[in-house]
Amino acid sequence: MLEVVLCSIFLIYFLSIGQLIYGFNQMKRFAKKEKSPITSFSIVVPFRNENENLPNLLHSISALNYPKELVEIILVDDDSEEKFQILNSKFQILVIDNIRKSNSPKKDAIETAIEIAKNDWIITTDADCLVQKNWLTLFDQYIQENEVKMVASGVCYVPKNGFLATFQNLDFLSLQGATIGSFGIKKPFMCNGANFAYSKQFFKELNGFQGNKTFASGDDVFLLQKAVNFVPKNVGFLLAKESVVYTKSIDNWFELFQQRVRWAAKSTNYDSIYGKLLAFVVFIGNLALILSFFLWVTELLNISFFIIFIFSKSLIDSILIFKTADFFGTKLKYMILSSFLYPFFSVFVAIYSLTGNYSWKGRRFRK
Repeated sequence: MLEVVLCSIFLIYFLSIGQLIYGFNQMKRFAKKEKSPITSFSIVVPFRNENENLPNLLHSISALNYPKELVEIILVDDDSEEKFQILNSKFQILVIDNIRKSNSPKKDAIETAIEIAKNDWIITTDADCLVQKNWLTLFDQYIQENEVKMVASGVCYVPKNGFLATFQNLDFLSLQGATIGSFGIKKPFMCNGANFAYSKQFFKELNGFQGNKTFASGDDVFLLQKAVNFVPKNVGFLLAKESVVYTKSIDNWFELFQQRVRWAAKSTNYDSIYGKLLAFVVFIGNLALILSFFLWVTELLNISFFIIFIFSKSLIDSILIFKTADFFGTKLKYMILSSFLYPFFSVFVAIYSLTGNYSWKGRRFRK
C-alpha cells in the first residue's frame, strides 16, 4: 500500500514537471530586429541601503542602447541609513523618498514612483542587478509586435564559485524554468520583479497592488496573476538572452533561507489555482522523497522502489534545469549533492513559511 501511494505521488510530480518542460519547448525565442524604438520607459528601482550596488546598476543602465528622451530612471529610497549620491548618467535620474502606506515597502515604493512617472511603460528592476545594453530595445520590439500590456522576462545569477552559489543557481534555474514553462502552457503564475514591465494605464486598470498589500513582497506574482485573470491575452513573456537581467546571489545560508521563506510565503495566497496546485505537488514530491529515503534506511521500503523514485524525480528535474541553463548559458556544478540537499531545504522552507516570520532589508516581517 505504501509503495502505491509513493508511486502515485511521484507519477503526479513527474507529469507536472513534464508539462512545464513541454511548455518550455512551446516558447519561441524572440530575436532583435531593425526597428526604430517608440516605447517610453520609466525604470523604477526601489532600494534600501544599496550604496554598494546602485552605482553598478546605473552604470549598466547608462550603457543602454536606447534614446535618452524615451527613458527616465526613478530611484525610490526606502528609508536608507545613508543617502545615495547620483552619479553622471546620460538618462534623467530622479531620487525620491518612499511613501509608506502598507505592510509592503516595495509595493509602496513602486506606487510612489508610478504616481510621478512621466512615461507610458513602467519597468522594474532591483538595485543589485545589471542590465544588458539591448534590454529596453528588446522590450520595445516585443511590445511593438505583440498586443501586450504586461511583459515578464528572464533573470539569472551573476556567475560565482562555491557550493552555496551553485546551489542557489540550480534552485533559481528551476524557478525560471517553471516560469517559462507556465507561460508556454498558457498558465502563467510566476515572474520576477527584477525584470518586469507593464503599461502605467494597465497598472491603474488593475487597481495596482490593491488586495495583497499585507504581504511584504509579491509586487510581481500577485500583479501578474491579477492581470492573467483580467486579460490573459495581454500578458507575455519575452524569451530573449539580451533581455535577461543579472542579479547577485546570497552570501550566506541564513539570508538564503530568509529569502526563500519570503518567496514561499506568498504561494498560499496565489490567485492562480494552477500555481497553488503546482506548489503543493512540488512540496509533496520533495516530502515523499525524504520519507522514502528514511523508509529505505529503516528497511521499510524496498531499495528498488527507492531507486526508481529518486531516479525518476532527478531525471525530470534535470531535464527542466538543463533546458533552462542552456537558455541562460549557465554552467551546472554539484548536481548530485544539490539534488540530495534540495528536498530537505525546500520542505523546511515551505513548512517554516506557513508559521514563521522572516527578515528582509534589515526589517522583520510576519506572514
